[in-house]
Amino acid sequence: MAKSQVDAGAQCREIIEKAKAGVFSPVYLLMGDEPYYPDLVCNAVMEYSLDEFSRDFNETVCYGSDVDADTVITAARRFPMMAERQLVVVKEAQAMRDLEQLSVYCENPLDSTVLVILMRGSSADKRKSLYKQCVKNGVVVESNALRDYEMASWISRYYTSRGLEIAPDAAALLAEYAGTDMGKIVVETDKLLKNLPEGAVSVSASDIEKNVGISREYSVFELTKELSGRNGAKALDVAVHIGQSVRFAMPMAISALYTHFVRILRYGALKENNRHPDKTEIAAALQGVNPYFWREYDVAVANYPVRKAMEVISLLCDYDYKSKGGDAGEATPGDLLVELTNKILNI
Repeated sequence: MAKSQVDAGAQCREIIEKAKAGVFSPVYLLMGDEPYYPDLVCNAVMEYSLDEFSRDFNETVCYGSDVDADTVITAARRFPMMAERQLVVVKEAQAMRDLEQLSVYCENPLDSTVLVILMRGSSADKRKSLYKQCVKNGVVVESNALRDYEMASWISRYYTSRGLEIAPDAAALLAEYAGTDMGKIVVETDKLLKNLPEGAVSVSASDIEKNVGISREYSVFELTKELSGRNGAKALDVAVHIGQSVRFAMPMAISALYTHFVRILRYGALKENNRHPDKTEIAAALQGVNPYFWREYDVAVANYPVRKAMEVISLLCDYDYKSKGGDAGEATPGDLLVELTNKILNI
């Protein structure tokens, strides 16, 4: 699992609840390669730290490319005007040439100032003083990107947090569409909710198809399913249609197939050593897979025992190289996918 990602979600919910209650830290260092959680916290602190009357006099928002550390420190050391606190926000803080110098202020921050240091797609050096002082005297949120196989589980948790239940195949379909972009999931969910019947609390794969604009029948998710069952004609038909899509990207398809067959390999190795593994062992082998789909992997392991699964993984590595310009000749990405699918079926 991506480092600290689950903790980041819980941490952010706690920070936002405190902000709603009027409880703030003097310093927030928000960082990581996934911007969803840092942006979420930054927006919440900006929304709840000041009322509308105080905002004109006590809110300073600047961007890292436009300021230096002295300017930020000077702003942070001012006292609020006719208010309990002032807010200083540095967005795109990673662009500051002397960002590390903010540690001078963070070593002894004012209780009457809320300083937000927002780094998008970047992180502070944990060996240096800025990070250490923010940990000591403030709050640090580090948000690392999820891996593709973790997205469906994250989507399910996110939908639960919004009072919705999403079917496992719907979560898998949405994950395929959005990749590891959490913000995109949020935007598509907001659109979806506007089109669902009033009072609806469950989301199906059909809802995703209809409102998000992705076909379940012709998706990489469906391709892995047909390959698992060695349904040759259907798998090739799906591969042809996927390859013709204007959004098709061969490296992303390879990544999804690689993840799928690594799971088959792990599950196959488990079943070779233990014909009747318990649920905990299965969950460990099929990391990130909803139990709803475990039966598919029973079929897949029968069709791709360990040796064959390893052959498929080796083949995927070859086609990953081809998809990135290596020895592909004049074949289009769509051609490569169909060719790869055919070779997998014949292993």
